[in-house]
Amino acid sequence: MLKFRSARHWRSLHRSNPQDLWSRLKVANAILLAVLASGTAGYLFLGLSLIDAIYQTVITVSTVGFREIGEVTTAYKLFSIVLIMIGAGTVLYTVGVLLETLVEGRLSLEFGRRRMTQEINNLEGHIVVCGWGQVGQAITRTLKQEGNDVVVIDLDESIEGSHDLFVVGDATDDDVLVSAGIKRASALVVALNNAPANVYVTLSGRAAKPDLFIVTRAMSSSGERKLFQAGADRVVNPHELGGAHMAALVTQPHVAEFLDIAMHDRELNISITEIEIPPHSTLDLCPLRDCEQTGVTVLAVRKATGEFVHHPDREATLREGDVLIALGTDEDHRRLRQKATLPT
Repeated sequence: MLKFRSARHWRSLHRSNPQDLWSRLKVANAILLAVLASGTAGYLFLGLSLIDAIYQTVITVSTVGFREIGEVTTAYKLFSIVLIMIGAGTVLYTVGVLLETLVEGRLSLEFGRRRMTQEINNLEGHIVVCGWGQVGQAITRTLKQEGNDVVVIDLDESIEGSHDLFVVGDATDDDVLVSAGIKRASALVVALNNAPANVYVTLSGRAAKPDLFIVTRAMSSSGERKLFQAGADRVVNPHELGGAHMAALVTQPHVAEFLDIAMHDRELNISITEIEIPPHSTLDLCPLRDCEQTGVTVLAVRKATGEFVHHPDREATLREGDVLIALGTDEDHRRLRQKATLPT
């Protein structure tokens, strides 16, 4: 059974209540226990034994109407009157809060499921991330910083409250992938901690949407070939990638740090991005130097054939489908994207 959660929705529900229901229930129980303890102490003071005092307190607070135990003096009557007034109100309040908590809890869960289903059904071009381990969390955090909508799939319900949109379920189950909107997604990231599961999810994702862009985590170098055969567009081995990056920090620390900043530091005014030349673009059949008039520096061009051209000639002709790897400010990139999307 699929369980949908929307942490954003639940947080909004909590904000709409003056007090958290569960906290109120704890307070109500504490007050009730205090009243029972005070009643027991009072009847002990009036001469009852411990068991009789507890019994008399319970029947008094609950107003069941049983006979009094012990000698009914004026002090006894006055104390019972006060205990009934305070205790009966406390019991009613506690029962009310308990019922409210149970009802609101069920309603919140149901509304959360419905809201989650609606939110996912309304998504288009989002990214599905399978796996909420350290790798999956780092991927999701970066994707959200880039402004992407992300739906996370994981078996662990502890993800609740850590991410806005997610599905609790087994990513190897085709129904779970469909529930995450895989058929409307732009990309699938498979970051599970199980190599066979990564292969299976990659196969399922490719079958669900043939043009889906799939990036899959490899657990070892020997498994990369199988993942490509399963349909992955890109395969990443975090251990090898991390090791290579650490080595680069030793041998070329300034270069490695600059690339890290350019790729990931959103506060820096310069970054590296990619821009594809769409059909009927003004840049089609134009020289590369026309791009750099927007202020960017084109570091490389990936041709529509898949070939990378490093240090491209500024007089080289661009074609529809080429991907420009450009360095520049956000404003430079905006101007280039605008120029690239203008029709001929």
